[in-house]
Amino acid sequence: MDQDQFIGAVAERCGMSAEQAGAVTQATLTTLAERIDGGEARDLADRLPEALRAYAFGPAEAAEPFGLEVFVQRVSGRADVDVDGARHGVTAVFDVLRDAVDPSAYAQAVAQLPAEYDEVADRTAEAPATPRRTGAG
Repeated sequence: MDQDQFIGAVAERCGMSAEQAGAVTQATLTTLAERIDGGEARDLADRLPEALRAYAFGPAEAAEPFGLEVFVQRVSGRADVDVDGARHGVTAVFDVLRDAVDPSAYAQAVAQLPAEYDEVADRTAEAPATPRRTGAG
């Protein structure tokens, strides 16, 4: 998935223009990078389309603890959309992120978020089990 496909999918899910969806995507990735550990942010960024990677790099190694309301307010301010639009956009970005990156990378990133984030981030997406090999193959 490239940047245009990612943003197009966000726009379709939340009913925004491509320009608004791009701003919400960038704001959500930036805010998520602030909220999770730096190593997880870099790991997630490595799996994103190249043009979106810079937004997902965290400014610090330690996660900044803040709740969902602060997350949505930051996205709202950064993307210049109202709070309701930001909340819908954040949910859409998490949904597209879940579908676009390796399931284990997504699961590890959202595992760092408190339970209140379940409103916007689907935690049911788990990494597929790795089949065990038996015998000398």
